[in-house]
Amino acid sequence: MRILVLGGTAFLSAEIARQGVAAGHGVTCLARGSAAAPPPGARWLREDRSVGADAYTGAQGEWDEVVEVARDPVTAIGALDALSHRAAHWTFVSSCSVYADASLPNAAEEAPLLQPLDPGIPSTPKNYGESKAAIEAATLKAAGGKAHLCRAGLIAGPGDSSDRYGYWPARFAMNSKPVVVPAIDHHPTQAIDVRDLAAWILRAAETGVAGALNAVGGQVSFGTYLAASRDAAAHQGDVLPAEEDWLADQGVNYWAGPDSLPLWLPPGHGGFMARSNRAAVAAGLRLRPWQETLADTLADERRRGLDRERKAGLAPETEARLARKLLRSL
Repeated sequence: MRILVLGGTAFLSAEIARQGVAAGHGVTCLARGSAAAPPPGARWLREDRSVGADAYTGAQGEWDEVVEVARDPVTAIGALDALSHRAAHWTFVSSCSVYADASLPNAAEEAPLLQPLDPGIPSTPKNYGESKAAIEAATLKAAGGKAHLCRAGLIAGPGDSSDRYGYWPARFAMNSKPVVVPAIDHHPTQAIDVRDLAAWILRAAETGVAGALNAVGGQVSFGTYLAASRDAAAHQGDVLPAEEDWLADQGVNYWAGPDSLPLWLPPGHGGFMARSNRAAVAAGLRLRPWQETLADTLADERRRGLDRERKAGLAPETEARLARKLLRSL
């Protein structure tokens, strides 16, 4: 296939390009490359998409597959205007954040969506779901029956810079000091390995898969995932479970960001990491054992440095303060 990846330099888009090259496809990456270059073997169109239509002048000819990972509807609509009529298949990597209700476990693709972001409203992290919903609508309008809306869940695996899935195995491996954890053992976690997601996107392009499909992993309880993370890291220190209300009172944040506990979700989000993947699996999505993703994530965390600055998780001084309070209460 002749594949155009709108991106190709970071995490998922780089993995798509890498696997595409390895499979013998002709891969072109259109990206600024401000943080990294595309994988070896991929052609690089070094362009800034914020300039508009001129960014696509080098992407001439017909494309068997175009992969879009944008978050900003303005950027995505510009690409659709310039390229959709020359693409045999179009994949938009959307998100399960487009769903309006995060409380219902095992919901499938027919669940109601958020209202798409209105034109003229800037795309921000706070309206991420609405932004992705707007791009979905624009993609269907421009690409119709050749569009694959790949609704990804939490993406994990080597190279993840979000620090959500990797925080826990890395924290257990860092030292033997007490580890503060949320008391949510029975809550579900759900992640898809970046390598499996990239392979699915390429396979779906080859076979012409279209429509909206949840690209999510299997469900694993937080307690099971946490115990496996601790075992993989050979942690011998104390584990200090803390009740959710207490953590919130202490100013600990949910999910991600500074002084957060990754994979801990706010109330009313019982279905956020418990989506159905039946339709995608039936269409060809293949998932490796989650334990393999965990082991490879820990190995990657060790390579990158366990004590590096992170985008998610508790700062050491915050965790030490919380641990002292918890130990005094025992």
